[in-house]
Amino acid sequence: MTKIVELIIDENSEENQDGVFAISLVESPAMESDFIALSKEEKKVEVKFATQDKEKQLLTGAVLIPNKQILRVDKESGSDYYVYFSKDTIRKASELFMMNNYQSNHTIHHKSELKHLTVVESWIKDNPIDKSVRYGFEKLPEGTWFVSVKVNDKSVWDDYVKTGKVKGFSIEGYFTDKMELSEDEITLEKIKEIIKKGKY
Repeated sequence: MTKIVELIIDENSEENQDGVFAISLVESPAMESDFIALSKEEKKVEVKFATQDKEKQLLTGAVLIPNKQILRVDKESGSDYYVYFSKDTIRKASELFMMNNYQSNHTIHHKSELKHLTVVESWIKDNPIDKSVRYGFEKLPEGTWFVSVKVNDKSVWDDYVKTGKVKGFSIEGYFTDKMELSEDEITLEKIKEIIKKGKY
């Protein structure tokens, strides 16, 4: 059975390091594709951006999408399972990112540090017709975390963005596993919830 794991922010952890600490520009944004391979330690999640403001050198797009199941592979055991983030966890992650002043923490392909990039706008989609719609994200659900990143480095813009070498945002951060449920258990829980609400 394939496991489904909810990743959360543990605000009571001793190290108190849970959350997103950097946003990377990547070539293959896996949250919009069929497969992602993540190491157990790094816990990265990739998401596609779709808009560019060429004159302002501004990238806008989704960072995390609630309840989006992402396939993950444990390199040690070789087993795969799915992870996802709830709306509540995404909101907490977005708030901690700003509160910890991580707006200028960026990398390229999770390897090299990038300077002169800054998150200049961050918001959570809170209704179906918020401003994300004008950027072409009308299909993404409420609870999605969006950012706009100012690229104050012409070489990064010309060498990576304009050439299409990067196509998406990917988070770098630490999260705690909340639970592990098989697909059958998830289905059973959904059935119970539907019956409880009288929707059948």
